[in-house]
Amino acid sequence: MSAIDRNRNLTEYIPAADDDMIVCRCEEVTKGEIRRAVHDGMFNIHEVRRFLRCGMGLCQGQTCARLVKTIIARELGVSPGELADATARAPTRPVEMYIFAKERGRSE
Repeated sequence: MSAIDRNRNLTEYIPAADDDMIVCRCEEVTKGEIRRAVHDGMFNIHEVRRFLRCGMGLCQGQTCARLVKTIIARELGVSPGELADATARAPTRPVEMYIFAKERGRSE
């Protein structure tokens, strides 16, 4: 995978009819927000992810990462294969500390 040229001239951002479509359900990020981020200079999934938090919710990108990558690639005019994949993480849930304390008490 080659690095994307940051000096490329993107076409002007023009809102699309489906820009209000939710892409990341966990963080409620829309297609339009992702497209706008690319036009604002975020050229890879890691930058978009840090800025918009898409792929950082409960599913950790298991449902949206491929779609986010495809949207970024389309806006840049490149193949999705030219972009690096997002770092995969296992889905997690927040756990309150008292649960760990109870578990520790049982093993002693």
